[in-house]
Amino acid sequence: MTGNDPFTNALAGMDNAESVGHLSYTVEPASNIIGSVLEVLYDRGYVDGFQYVDDGKAGKFEVELKGAINECGAVKPRYSAGADEFEKWEKRYLPARDYGTLIVTTSHGVMSHYEAREEGIGGQVIAYVY
Repeated sequence: MTGNDPFTNALAGMDNAESVGHLSYTVEPASNIIGSVLEVLYDRGYVDGFQYVDDGKAGKFEVELKGAINECGAVKPRYSAGADEFEKWEKRYLPARDYGTLIVTTSHGVMSHYEAREEGIGGQVIAYVY
């Protein structure tokens, strides 16, 4: 049985696959937001790579795991955070300062909270990973 939120299911599935030692995971169905989050995870070094596969339906992502994720998950509800408010959300979702990443959707696209802080823009906190 599947849940109603593909984004949350994708993150929970990757977290579960990492915890049991799998080297790959298939995210179904694919979406733009999942693809953008996978790009952030790749840029921050949490996954080795990912590839979109068109299966004639919604598509899927084949993700190569590297064992770097201790925990990841979606943030529900999606909280708005200003450029100077990320520390508050780091305290809530990450285990220590400068350990892990909050994933934020902004008017400039999906990025880590480090990039958003650098650019001085806020957004909505949608996920965390460490």
